[in-house]
Amino acid sequence: MQSPPGFPHKDLTKEINLLIRSRYGIICLDSTDSDQIQTLITHVADSMNLPLFIWSLTEGLRRSGNDKPVYGTEDINLALDHIRLADQAGIYFLKDIQPALQEHLTVLKLEEVSRQFTRQDGCLFISGTSCDLPERLKPYCACICPPPPVTADFHDLIKNIYRDLNERQKIQCDLDRHQMQNLLRNLNGLSLMEAEKILTKAMVEDGHLAPDDIRHVIAAKKEIVEREGLLEYFPREEDMADIAGIANLKQWLAKRRRILTEPQRAREFGLDFPRGILLLGVPGAGKSLCAKAVAMDWQLPLLKMDPSGLYNKYIGESEKNFSRAMQTAEKVAPVILWIDEIEKAFASAGSEDGGVSQRILGIFLSWLQDRKGDIFVVATANDVSKLPPELLRKGRFDEIFFVDLPDAAVRRKIFEIHLKKRGRNPADFDLDSLAAAAEDFSGSEIEQAIVAALYTAFAGNIAVSTELILNECRQTVPLSRTRAEDMANLRQWAVSRAVPAQ
Repeated sequence: MQSPPGFPHKDLTKEINLLIRSRYGIICLDSTDSDQIQTLITHVADSMNLPLFIWSLTEGLRRSGNDKPVYGTEDINLALDHIRLADQAGIYFLKDIQPALQEHLTVLKLEEVSRQFTRQDGCLFISGTSCDLPERLKPYCACICPPPPVTADFHDLIKNIYRDLNERQKIQCDLDRHQMQNLLRNLNGLSLMEAEKILTKAMVEDGHLAPDDIRHVIAAKKEIVEREGLLEYFPREEDMADIAGIANLKQWLAKRRRILTEPQRAREFGLDFPRGILLLGVPGAGKSLCAKAVAMDWQLPLLKMDPSGLYNKYIGESEKNFSRAMQTAEKVAPVILWIDEIEKAFASAGSEDGGVSQRILGIFLSWLQDRKGDIFVVATANDVSKLPPELLRKGRFDEIFFVDLPDAAVRRKIFEIHLKKRGRNPADFDLDSLAAAAEDFSGSEIEQAIVAALYTAFAGNIAVSTELILNECRQTVPLSRTRAEDMANLRQWAVSRAVPAQ
């Protein structure tokens, strides 16, 4: 029997068949994709030649294919009584039962019905986001996590939607092969039901399936991120042209950009999606700006994770938050995951916090190794001494870059960029004098000198000038001077352990 589109691999059907023949009375499916679950259960029932019954809170218990439910079975306890008294071999899918699992009477009845399936064919199916069942039901239960849809499933889904809609209106597909691959890659992480709604809306909206319809997919994934509340979705604003210097880093990223447009050829060539980079450097050197610019340059969504925001005072919740954040990133892949000041997550990896940081570090290292989906991690750090050595080992990141303070030529370019951003003509300013005055300044300190000069000019109702900016530079003591020893130690560490970004 051939699996329908969107159905997991046939080995999953065999595994479930084996569990049913092994007399497991309850099978919990760890998934919230109701369409995928029902397709799976229907397929299992057909393969075992058993009748399928479905219970829901609104309809009660009914046989699949029969619109008329059993009278009075909207109450789950009465539905379980009916199943027990009928004593009939079959597959029973109990939808929306999770809230009832808190009721002692329901748990007792589930246990009774489960015992029946130790002597007859069939079982009860339960779905949800976890297999956290009451203790007395666990001996009768097996938990299965259906794999998510794969690229071929989404491709079949697009063909089916296109065919069905064409029966009612003319639909034009304007995607070439590379654009179709890009759409399919962006659909990864969604359920088939979510993808069907997005694609149907995109085609019905204007009668076309076009490259810019990827915006619908991006918008849906943004909603997923915001709903979870663990990651921050950033709009793509910065461009590589907005970042002065870091020529080595720009060149490194440019070499890997093509894998996004030709993923199939890259796989055949033996290349995987790049893992990510760790950016070390002084605060304000432009590390965070790089994360935003990578997302813009690669045309991928940007998610920001603040590690300190995931910690929770309740035991085990911090680890759960971290795992959920990683799962959310996988769901919206391909994506750039920006972890700002990563040392905050693991700086206290020891006994001071009861071992929470150490456990989170273990979760993160495992995820870096085994992550699912195309996720490029851009992690930034200001204090390398607080990073655990396990994180810096080769293979965790593709490369570790050191972002140093800008030299004179780069400082001149930074002044030019920020003056343009604020509506000023750089040609009206002595950029060489400004670059010289801003020696040892970071990019953000240069920007703030311009901002301060603008405030002075605004308050005095005068034009901003080179002299005003020079005055602000003279009054600023850069961080590199107040923390000169830290800077020297960081540069010394980076000599043999990191690649210069400049």
